[in-house]
Amino acid sequence: MTDAAAEYGDIIGRPHHESKKHPRMARLVRAAQFAPFAALTGYDELIRESARETESCPGLDGDGIRELNDKLVFLLGQEEPPEAVFTYFIPDEKKAGGRYAGVTGRVMRYDPCGRSITLDSGEQMFLENITRIECDAYRTLPEQ
Repeated sequence: MTDAAAEYGDIIGRPHHESKKHPRMARLVRAAQFAPFAALTGYDELIRESARETESCPGLDGDGIRELNDKLVFLLGQEEPPEAVFTYFIPDEKKAGGRYAGVTGRVMRYDPCGRSITLDSGEQMFLENITRIECDAYRTLPEQ
């Protein structure tokens, strides 16, 4: 006989104690008590963030930059700025990439120091993030 069997021999064969006030809890219910415990706080959020997809911003080539510049000069040179549709890139704050957004409006202000334009709606866009400008008034100009 081992030391444990000799020491606990008087209780080894006896049935497990069952409380009369508290019935035995099912294993699933007992396990649920510990479910809210998260050993790695923030891990789920980190996984969701890494799974979130962002778009990359391909830079414009020389012709694209020149075309955008011509359209901006046209819009800024008008006494009554025409309405235009701007597509611009919004960089993501947490990871590489970002997303594209579009806005329609009239250019009200150009900030050469901040390299940005402000539309009549108050929306501000940095020039390096603008990827496309569509303006019907610009299309109707005769070729130079």
